[in-house]
Amino acid sequence: MELAWLAAIVIIALAFDFTNGFHDAANAIATSIGTRALTPRVALGMAAVMNLVGALISTGVAQTVGAGIIATPTGEEGLLVVFAALVGAIGWNLLTWYFGLPSSSSHALIGGLVGAAIAAATTVKWDGVLDKVVIPMVVSPLIGFVVAYLLHIAILWTLRRVAPGPANRGLRRAQTLSAAAMALGHGLQDAQKTMGVIVLALVTVDWQSDFTVPLWVILSVAVAMAAGTYAGGWRIIRTLSRRVVALEPSSGFAAEITAATVLYTTAALHLPVSTTHTITSAILGAGASRRLSAVRWKVARTILGAWILTLPGAALTAAATYLLLVALGRVI
Repeated sequence: MELAWLAAIVIIALAFDFTNGFHDAANAIATSIGTRALTPRVALGMAAVMNLVGALISTGVAQTVGAGIIATPTGEEGLLVVFAALVGAIGWNLLTWYFGLPSSSSHALIGGLVGAAIAAATTVKWDGVLDKVVIPMVVSPLIGFVVAYLLHIAILWTLRRVAPGPANRGLRRAQTLSAAAMALGHGLQDAQKTMGVIVLALVTVDWQSDFTVPLWVILSVAVAMAAGTYAGGWRIIRTLSRRVVALEPSSGFAAEITAATVLYTTAALHLPVSTTHTITSAILGAGASRRLSAVRWKVARTILGAWILTLPGAALTAAATYLLLVALGRVI
């Protein structure tokens, strides 16, 4: 029975990874589409390839998610915890995708782990949640906003004597590189969270004794995320590329470079930050640097509300899923 549950977890984890790529495709390419630097299909193809490459580079964040959020559960009950966490994360991803809200797949997964663990009376490592999730969740968007704000001002000042036509053409070409950098950072961060959950399941049933990520896990997760990214979550792409700020090549470039830098830095520190929060706040910062009224703050408040609800929303869904599975198991 444990083998069947383990196989189900691997399958649903890859399904979550696909929805992660699908849900978060906007993170990498919405700005480039919004400024017409890239056509939608070219942008998605590039993002899928760079997501794949990013997922193959490092596993530090995967080990943080696998070992740093909850105590390792054991046996079949432990597999139910992991399964319920994934169901909670997928449910939240689909709900926010439906409403076109760029919420965090990373925090949905972590919220799912916490909610399922609480329902199963498994120890939650609250210090790890605070230090490695909550604090970076607050700090990384603030850094993204401020740095993008300042960087966009610096770009505008540097190009102040250049005619708008040549300046925009050069910035659109530069956005090809900045979008690729952002997509690489997305693969570097988000793919590893799914790897961590699969490894947690493997450790739960004693298939391995530590949280080293096997090659087959790395490759399967990388391919699933790349496929999901290429499918594209158009509702969220429209929100980020059009509804929050009317992007220009200069602001799009500033947002992408800022977000990519934050993602690379936090990945090096093994901190699982949200690519969604990072790029959205960078877009807001770059847009606000021209004038505050350039940002549609009503849309921004709605997005912020989705951010706040992600951890508890995914946690409640995962907890309910776990309790339902346990109840069904007793009946059967």
